[in-house]
Amino acid sequence: MSSLPPLSFDAQGLLTVVAQDHRTGEVRMVAHANREALEATLRTRRATFFSRSRGRLWVKGEESGNVLEVREVWLDCDADCAVYLVEPAGPSCHTGAESCFFVRLDGEGGGRALPVLARLERELEARRDASAERSYTKSLLEQGAPKIGAKLREEAGELADALERESDARVVSELADVLYHAMVGLVHRGVPLASVEAELARRFGVSGHEEKASR
Repeated sequence: MSSLPPLSFDAQGLLTVVAQDHRTGEVRMVAHANREALEATLRTRRATFFSRSRGRLWVKGEESGNVLEVREVWLDCDADCAVYLVEPAGPSCHTGAESCFFVRLDGEGGGRALPVLARLERELEARRDASAERSYTKSLLEQGAPKIGAKLREEAGELADALERESDARVVSELADVLYHAMVGLVHRGVPLASVEAELARRFGVSGHEEKASR
């Protein structure tokens, strides 16, 4: 007896599945699953799909090793599409790309479809590695931790002031400044944003008092 709720499969007994990085929100790939694939995913916590071309179940990474560890499975309002919130191990596209979504429809730019903070991280890394371009980011990175730390303390103070007595728009602006300078600090240290996101994810369900006591 299946433990799944009622689902709206198509005429082929399939529904669409979106695999999304549970930390960053990046969409890694889209595939299809039948009832058996969904049940296997929930049982094994490995992203399992149904291959229409091969006519059988397949576990993502069964050959490449680039598996998707499934943290949660969500259904849409019509129960005809699912989201696997995943922890990717390596690239998710058969081409070797991190994500299957690396072709921009309007033809502008390169890279891949990324959420805002991951896109900012990529831009900061590009500024760091640029040989000729001069920019504020480049100057901060060249001056190193003392300069970046001083700017962070300055921006954090301005955020605190805005929270206390300024408009919501000012709070948003000042927090954006804090996030930007914090991410410059991460790039300077060579610490990936994903490590911070993983730490935040680890803290879900943990009391703030317990977290502080464990440090």
